[in-house]
Amino acid sequence: MAEVHKKNLPELAKKTIMLMTFGNLGVSMAFSLQSSSMGRIFQTIGADPTKLGFFFILPPLVGMFIQPLVGYFSDKTWIPKLGGRRMPYLLIGALVSVLMMMLLPNSGSFGFGFGSTAALAFGAFAILFMDLSSNMAMQPFKMIIGDMVPDDQKNYAWSYQTIWGNIGSILATLLPFILTTIGVSNVAAKGSLPNSVIWAFYIGAFILVVSALFSVTSVKEYNPEDYAKYHQVEEKKTGQKMGLLTLIKHAPKVFWTLAVVQFFAWAAFQYLWTYGSGAIAQNVWHTTNPSSAAYQAAGNWFGILSAVQAVASVAWGFALSKTAINQRSIAYAGGLIIGGIGFMSVFFIHSQFALIAAFIMIGIGWVSMNAIPFMYLTSELDGENDGTYLGLFNSTICLPQIVASVASFAVFPLVGQSMPAMLLIAGALMVLGAIATRWVK
Repeated sequence: MAEVHKKNLPELAKKTIMLMTFGNLGVSMAFSLQSSSMGRIFQTIGADPTKLGFFFILPPLVGMFIQPLVGYFSDKTWIPKLGGRRMPYLLIGALVSVLMMMLLPNSGSFGFGFGSTAALAFGAFAILFMDLSSNMAMQPFKMIIGDMVPDDQKNYAWSYQTIWGNIGSILATLLPFILTTIGVSNVAAKGSLPNSVIWAFYIGAFILVVSALFSVTSVKEYNPEDYAKYHQVEEKKTGQKMGLLTLIKHAPKVFWTLAVVQFFAWAAFQYLWTYGSGAIAQNVWHTTNPSSAAYQAAGNWFGILSAVQAVASVAWGFALSKTAINQRSIAYAGGLIIGGIGFMSVFFIHSQFALIAAFIMIGIGWVSMNAIPFMYLTSELDGENDGTYLGLFNSTICLPQIVASVASFAVFPLVGQSMPAMLLIAGALMVLGAIATRWVK
């Protein structure tokens, strides 16, 4: 075996790291289809724009509970026939997520009626379980890096994790536009989603299944004996039975300083997902009617811009993969500031193509807030309860989304129900996050 590093983890071949993180492509497609289409879906089936925040509370609320539980139980799991410690949870989560991806875009297709309680409840149910299962599928990809990748390769691993994820996002967000281009209908009866959206979800579900199976069959996790040896812990202490509250109490300091940054950054992106489509429709297509062809065209363009964001994230991710440990703080703060400028510029832009520059900057902010925090955190964990801590850390992603959604009930009316103004607020939040990075050591 090759040279060993901190925690005695063997150095991995770059090809191994690329294969280890590849499956994140399919999981990210599920999340990207969800985040880029939720506003469009719920407004199309008749949700009141002033109540959109309610539907966006559900996904992070589920994620805040499911990811710590996946981490907690997977620390104690070993099922070799299903992949080992983390992979069984990926497999189960992916299969349930696929089912929900078939149901969600059909929320308006079962004759419930435009704006009916039944249609909105069905959509809420589907998004709830889709997010639950997608979170279950996503968490193993975070844990496996902490389990198997030595510290001086973590920048590379987390960057590739994000790169594969953003390639999945590119595919997901381009699908409605591509399908429309080749002749799939982008309009539908009032209250129903167009076939371009429905078929995008179907294709995403297929890719999720394939990539999940690829990961389960490709990743060879360390067995309990090797895991204990490489992490320099006693086997009986690996995943030892400590309560979640006790683990939170003993969390490393960087867990909490990162949480402050995460709060501002993830609240900002929650407003992008909630109001992005509507902001572009309002600023560029000059419509607020979700049943109009102009609004659906704006929805497709938001998908294109989300793909631009993902491409920028991939490019910036390659740059981050080459950064040294002592360059993390500059990359972190700088990436968030650039992202904040991108958010704020959306408020002022009324040109369809000028928005591309804004979303390139948003993409830089996105990869910075997704890759760098995990570089910090996984370097500080001791191997005994890594999965649980990574699951608990997900609360610093979910809680700000919940707070932002609840706050939107008051903030959105205060800005005159202006969706572009909500993205101006998002930009300010990103800048506050950049300022908070100064306390991350």
